[in-house]
Amino acid sequence: MRRVLIVAYHFPPCVGSSGVLRPLKFARYLPEFGWQPTVLTTQALAYEETDPRSLESVPENLRVIRTWAFDVKKHLGIGGLYQDWMAMPDRWASWLFSAVASGLRVLRSDKVDVIVTTFPLATAVLIGYVLHVLTGKPWVVDFRDSMTEDNYPSSAFRRRIWRWIERKAIKHAERLLFTAASTRRMYLSRYPGLPPHKCLLISNGYDEEDLQGFDGGAGNRGQNGALRLLHTGMLYREERDPRPFFRALSRLKREGVITSESLRVTLRNPCSEDFYQRLLNELSIADIVSIEPHLPHHEALAECADSDSLLLFQAASCDHQIPAKAYEYLRLGKPVLALTTETGDTAALLNEVGGATIVNLASDEAIYQRLPDFLAAIRSGTHALPSQEKIQHYSRRSQAGQLAKCLSEIVGTAAAIPTVSVTGTKLAS
Repeated sequence: MRRVLIVAYHFPPCVGSSGVLRPLKFARYLPEFGWQPTVLTTQALAYEETDPRSLESVPENLRVIRTWAFDVKKHLGIGGLYQDWMAMPDRWASWLFSAVASGLRVLRSDKVDVIVTTFPLATAVLIGYVLHVLTGKPWVVDFRDSMTEDNYPSSAFRRRIWRWIERKAIKHAERLLFTAASTRRMYLSRYPGLPPHKCLLISNGYDEEDLQGFDGGAGNRGQNGALRLLHTGMLYREERDPRPFFRALSRLKREGVITSESLRVTLRNPCSEDFYQRLLNELSIADIVSIEPHLPHHEALAECADSDSLLLFQAASCDHQIPAKAYEYLRLGKPVLALTTETGDTAALLNEVGGATIVNLASDEAIYQRLPDFLAAIRSGTHALPSQEKIQHYSRRSQAGQLAKCLSEIVGTAAAIPTVSVTGTKLAS
């Protein structure tokens, strides 16, 4: 077998981010395609939230190396506050030193063929760059979503540092991986010297084994009382702002269109729980919308399968991203209420597979107007369901096969691939 080192901050027992699943599933299925992975990650103390039960999802024969790191906010902050310079390029910058030291040992002792690093941690990308420079091993950067944008990160100084790291990846990596087509197009436009063949689209997806035993379809349709709508995972205050949805619910409740006896909305582990609970109380909808704690992944999927409908939140600023949970939602065969734009990659996926009602997340009025009809269609069983034939393309096993093919091509041709001359940006390399 060929060998690959996967550098990933998000890995069990880390919870709270669906980003854990991408490196975990790559590591699980790559051996089927001739690649033996080793995962380089952090010790549990560096994570904001952990669940030891999630370790059960890690394959028994997978080598996982956990090195020391700390979180500036958690370990050095005072009341959660800290100086911005202490967290450059991010709050886990301390991981760089232990990860590089351990990575060098693994690369040499295990005769690793390729390094793969995965964003959204800038430090992880920097670790991959340093290991590549010190060893000359081919490097693949799994950006997933965009690393930088015109106004992201919001700090201009941080954005400049991240853009520098991004430029190093563009110049030195053999392949760049993206989860959405529009993100790939963005990078090809941003860096005119970037060859299209270096930019691969490997979407997120679902794992069939995780979903065994779960029935899809229309759920209970409120036969036992209230219809059950569920959102799982983080609700970012800007990128997935639920406040227009809350205001629409409040208005419908005041008018008697919905009650706690007809509708129950669950937000499972949204983070910022205190902030959202205050909003629910202020809008008098805490009897309709409940905030619930984290569940292990398998239990969360079981809850999805038992719900009448599933919720997605995605703002216009994230039109070039697709929430990883969308693929599991669709594979479960549940009707989806997608509060997003009609123009983004999320809408493109939902329109391809079917089974979703798409409403503008930013519009209280649009949600107010369309939610009653959506609920009526769910209750009557007339809402369209996702096509199970079309969603099959997005299995995690299939995506690991795509990555394996990419790695095999690199091993065979890396010596012949020239470094990229990066242009089209003001930052010097």
